[in-house]
Amino acid sequence: MPEFKLTNASAPGFSRRYVLQLGVGFAGATLMPGFIGQVVKAYAADKPPLGTWPAGSQGDTVFIGASVPRTGAYAVQGEDEIKGMELAVEHINEGHDLIRRIAPKVSEGVLGKQVKLVVADSGAKPNNAVQAQQTFINDDKVIAMTGSTSSAVAVALNKFAQREKILYLVGISGSNDTTGKDCARYSFRQCFYGETAANAIGPVLLKNFGKGKKAAFMTPDYTYGHTVTKSVNDYLSSHGEWTMVTNQVSPLGTEDFSQYLTNIANSGAEFIINVNWGRDAVLSVQQAKQFGLTPQMKMVIPYQIPFLAKEVGPELTAGVFAATDFWWTMEDQYPLAKMFVEAFQKKYNYRPEWGAENSYMQFAIWARMVSEAGSFYPPDVIKQYEKGETFPSMVGDVHFRPEDHQLVRPVVIVRGKDPKDMKNEEDFWEVLEVVPGEQLMQKPDAFGCQLGDYT
Repeated sequence: MPEFKLTNASAPGFSRRYVLQLGVGFAGATLMPGFIGQVVKAYAADKPPLGTWPAGSQGDTVFIGASVPRTGAYAVQGEDEIKGMELAVEHINEGHDLIRRIAPKVSEGVLGKQVKLVVADSGAKPNNAVQAQQTFINDDKVIAMTGSTSSAVAVALNKFAQREKILYLVGISGSNDTTGKDCARYSFRQCFYGETAANAIGPVLLKNFGKGKKAAFMTPDYTYGHTVTKSVNDYLSSHGEWTMVTNQVSPLGTEDFSQYLTNIANSGAEFIINVNWGRDAVLSVQQAKQFGLTPQMKMVIPYQIPFLAKEVGPELTAGVFAATDFWWTMEDQYPLAKMFVEAFQKKYNYRPEWGAENSYMQFAIWARMVSEAGSFYPPDVIKQYEKGETFPSMVGDVHFRPEDHQLVRPVVIVRGKDPKDMKNEEDFWEVLEVVPGEQLMQKPDAFGCQLGDYT
């Protein structure tokens, strides 16, 4: 029935079950292709075009646009994100068992459509990311956008998604603002963020080091850095009477941290709370060691970057406490994590970092929401997210908060292993605790989130 297949793809919320429900009062003979086509046209007429709908979902393929840093300070993490996306698309299109554990209605694509990923280099720059997505909208009629790695990009794409009425699946973004004051109806974040990181790692620091300590912060100068630093400092000062003796704020892409490290050396700090990310984190950790600040001063990474230990060497991360989104040894605790790690390692020949896991989960969740909604029409998909239903993930059962579109998920606390304790070449971190997410989160309106309109 080709007419049925075509209209089923283009009509919001239209499904065989819906047709059967409509047909209850009709003679069975009336449920012919022509009749079904008329029903679809009448149903679709109630919903005028919105964003790239219905044009973006009328063919046999739907496109997702990714603007990800492939150059610049966050390039390594961006490439890891892309790999997670690629694997997720492959699994969605073949109906892989891992995807079906998360999105049980997926079967060789989503709503009968194959999914295709298109990628551009954002360089972690908001303008580049927005321009790339605009090109994807014009050329490919993308039905969803993804990528960020920089929270400045995430915030810009939040606003762009709301304006264009196209779903945005946030990539890596640690700023409180992403689902706080800069939240958007069309945006959803899966990963942890500054406030949850602070509330997860804070108790660990107080337990291990006690109260009344002096800390120097290293902060990248944009929304991610400032909000993470504030959350961590607020926790340590209010719960442990720690003092911020200096806050060294540096531009994104800093190569030489000597002036900042000199100030820290003269500050009387006992701890370095390093909020830098990507290549900035790698260089600042290496240079802190070269300056002789560590290990005399204890290093803490409240928002750990993927590949940090691999790039700086386990000698420099040994004993370092960090908060993260996912670590591959969680495969011993969570069955879906084991399936993911095995599939990823088979395809890419290394165990996944958390950037890849975040990207994979965002795509898997999107596939679940679209298939459960039975529609590509953006408000239908958004309202499916907003039901707040619990579903499985790599880190246990999770759900979205409808008020701010933040996933309620645990934060993972790790400590760097000494090289002599590593069981293999990728065994950099010991998982100390998986902290439940609900207790770590602020109230939905605490950071000023006001979701926009559906249409």
